[in-house]
Amino acid sequence: MIILWLLMLSIFISRADVHGQTSVKKVRMGIQSTNIGFLPFHVAYHKGFYREQGIDLETIFMSTQAVNAAFVRGDIDYSAAVNGIIQTIVRGNPAKILACAVDRPLQSLIARKEIRGPQDLRGKRIGGSTPGGTATLMADTGLKHLGLEPGRDVTVVPLRGNRLTALESGAVEAALLGVPENIIALDKGYNEILFIGDIVNFPQNGFGASARKIQESPDEVYGMVRATLLGSLFSLDSRNREEVLNIIVKQWKLSDRRLASEMLRQLSRGVARDMAAKPEGMQLMIDMVRQDSKVSQPFTVSQIVDYSFLEKARQDLNVGRQ
Repeated sequence: MIILWLLMLSIFISRADVHGQTSVKKVRMGIQSTNIGFLPFHVAYHKGFYREQGIDLETIFMSTQAVNAAFVRGDIDYSAAVNGIIQTIVRGNPAKILACAVDRPLQSLIARKEIRGPQDLRGKRIGGSTPGGTATLMADTGLKHLGLEPGRDVTVVPLRGNRLTALESGAVEAALLGVPENIIALDKGYNEILFIGDIVNFPQNGFGASARKIQESPDEVYGMVRATLLGSLFSLDSRNREEVLNIIVKQWKLSDRRLASEMLRQLSRGVARDMAAKPEGMQLMIDMVRQDSKVSQPFTVSQIVDYSFLEKARQDLNVGRQ
């Protein structure tokens, strides 16, 4: 009887283990940047907030174009490229942006040491991202703000690799750098010509899903939004500062805690505290992407964004708009 009881107990435990393993669903998200604006996602991952929602999240780093292609094919479940999601929608593939971690670009136009002002950029090469990528759009916007015409006064070079490396090698004389690359560059004596967040207000570092995913898997979509919102709330709570710094050090593989602290400070320059970008900023982003994609048909914010899951998560967590 004892042997029989032990055998039945082992079967029960085995079945419980299988049930526990199958209760967590593998989910893949394409992400195109190591920018600090993605901190809420990384905090949510390291704190186990996604797993609490039954989600085993895998983030895959790719270029914006690669994220877009994988997103349209259905090879990834979610896209973290906000401009890429908009490109997808205006080109006829139904999708929605679900949340935004940053409502102004955390990008700086950084130049080599001998370039001290905008006029020194004439005739120079500026490192952007792939065509249609955020850094390329930001380079165009920043240069026009400085009175320089891209393609005439300066050349915006599309880069797939690390733009700081291209700047250091001399492949370009200036580049659009996010956080932490801009901090590293400034520490090395390079010059910040312009912080893009000072001149434009539009979203970055959010994520979205296809219309099909939203329709077929609403519980999963809600779990993704809720967990990411929890990651954002945890990141912004000053009581969690030391733990958040530990996560930054781990995620970005840093040896310098001072750099981690500066990265967290830079995030405050543009963080969307309620994870909902301002409508005017979103509309600006939509129009820029549409023009870059040569799509004449106008699109409104309501055609691009679905904050219903975010609103539900706020209500369930008893979190008000900030």
